[in-house]
Amino acid sequence: MGQTLPQMAFKRIERYAERTVMRRKIAGRYRDISWRELGNQVRAFAHSLQALGLVPEQQAAIMSPNCPEWAYADLAIMACGGRTVPVYHTEGLKTIAHILADAECRFLFAHSPLQAAKLLELREQLPQLEKIILLEGSAEGEGLLNLHDFLTLGEKIDPALFEKQLAKGQRQDLATLVYTSGTTGEPKGAMLSHDNILSNLEACSELIEIGPEDECLSFLPLSHIFERMGGYYMMLHQGVVISYAESIDTVPANLTEVKPTIVLSVPRLYEKMHARVLERVTSGPWLKKQLFFLAIKVGRGKVVREQAGQQPTLLQEKLCPLFDKLVFSKIKERLGGRLRFFVSGGAPLVKDIAEFFLAAGVPIYEGYGLTETSPVIAVNYPGCHRLGSVGPALKNLEVRFDADGELLVKGPSVFQGYWKKPERTAEVLQDGWFRTGDIAEIDATGFVTITDRKKDLIVTAGGKNVAPQALENVLKTDKFISSVMIHGDRRPYLVALVVPDFEALRKYAGFKKIDFLDQCDLVNHPRVLDLIRRRIDQRQQSLPSYQQIKRFTLLSRDFSGEKGEVTPTLKIKRNIVGQRYAQLLEDLYRAEGEGIHDSSYCIIGEE
Repeated sequence: MGQTLPQMAFKRIERYAERTVMRRKIAGRYRDISWRELGNQVRAFAHSLQALGLVPEQQAAIMSPNCPEWAYADLAIMACGGRTVPVYHTEGLKTIAHILADAECRFLFAHSPLQAAKLLELREQLPQLEKIILLEGSAEGEGLLNLHDFLTLGEKIDPALFEKQLAKGQRQDLATLVYTSGTTGEPKGAMLSHDNILSNLEACSELIEIGPEDECLSFLPLSHIFERMGGYYMMLHQGVVISYAESIDTVPANLTEVKPTIVLSVPRLYEKMHARVLERVTSGPWLKKQLFFLAIKVGRGKVVREQAGQQPTLLQEKLCPLFDKLVFSKIKERLGGRLRFFVSGGAPLVKDIAEFFLAAGVPIYEGYGLTETSPVIAVNYPGCHRLGSVGPALKNLEVRFDADGELLVKGPSVFQGYWKKPERTAEVLQDGWFRTGDIAEIDATGFVTITDRKKDLIVTAGGKNVAPQALENVLKTDKFISSVMIHGDRRPYLVALVVPDFEALRKYAGFKKIDFLDQCDLVNHPRVLDLIRRRIDQRQQSLPSYQQIKRFTLLSRDFSGEKGEVTPTLKIKRNIVGQRYAQLLEDLYRAEGEGIHDSSYCIIGEE
């Protein structure tokens, strides 16, 4: 094991040489990149950074979709002793400029010439930014370099300078500043050392067996520590082939092309997969529909018994292999046919979704962590898998609970603090213990369950505590509901903003002969409002009254990352959404005598 992430990567480069490390799609087909080519490219990027003057303990940023160049730039920056600052390429200019200025970045690798040109207009706010290197395309302007010209700079650098600096790296050195996207407040730069990240991936690699015969599909943003550690560094460490999806929209097609054995994603993908499977089945022939639901019922029954530590019944043992051939094999084919397992992180996974996929023979191993813990704190893994939990804590971590149930963590993967924010660091890091901000429970066998974010807990006017994420996840299992945000702190009852699944809703409208012009017209229809009310009531009928949604507003579009309503991992920014729709939410609390009821709101085209 090397002492730094680049040292680890170069040891693997020596070991695997001509084997494939990455695959990218060019001109309609996937093409291989060897480990040797990876090494050559990292050296070339590093030589050019040294020619530009990057020295140890300086920052350089990357703002690009997932691609091999992301890895070349990242490993090169760290090999030069610098710190990588990942920036979401989908962020707004204001946030991008804040991160670049706060991190004092000298150089930026950018994918979009248009974004780069706009950043040049903000040069007065970015006095430290010297060069923007375009990974694709070209653009004119002082301070811009296209990739060819950038790489040409390094041709005059003595290669020995790079090798000497690479060897100097120490495991305790700072590797990266990862700015937390957060659901509230200004982004903060979490300082992660090479040791933080390597400790985390070493602990995870002991639990989940993967190797050179495996292949993963990379599509979650590399700017997020979950994908960066789990889908990139860990894959390099274990010799796994990394194939890059063309975009998040092409993931279904890329799954069948790449045929991965491992996929890491956030719960939203699994929710969408589940919804599409149900939609195809329910719109198909009656006999196939009955066979499918029988297969799911038997498969779920087997899962429930196994989760309880019981042997499956004889009937389940006999029927499940048959259903696997007749029903579940079709689901697996759409996932490429070779998938061994999914890994889920970034947000809570609905238990019903996990149970569905496990019944179909595709386990989803849910984990939990934060940027500040590099990121994994706990994870399910083969042979140690409990649905509804996030698995046991990693063996190299200590966990304990505060009086209010908040989870505290201590260990080698806990970050160094927030960049230039000692006061904020002191709030969350005390005597080595990191305050996660999550309310959690741990059972006698060590399985951790996260109940909600501490700051998101709703306390009703009647003094009842409500965990909104748990309720939202229950509602999102309905095929007609895509997104939900529950509101009700200090209020007499719960209300919600609900986004329907428009594909399912349009099919329903067609079946029921409901005429509509657009999504605004659709959500305004009384029969649609009645449908969603009935579906919500069905999902919450077993809940106590204080946990039930009394009224809702049906929105005509989903919460948007472009409008700052969700994080890059699709978690709702409750404060922003609450402020944006404050009047709508307030209207839902008008006196019942005024005739208030469930409503809809058109926001198509809203700025």
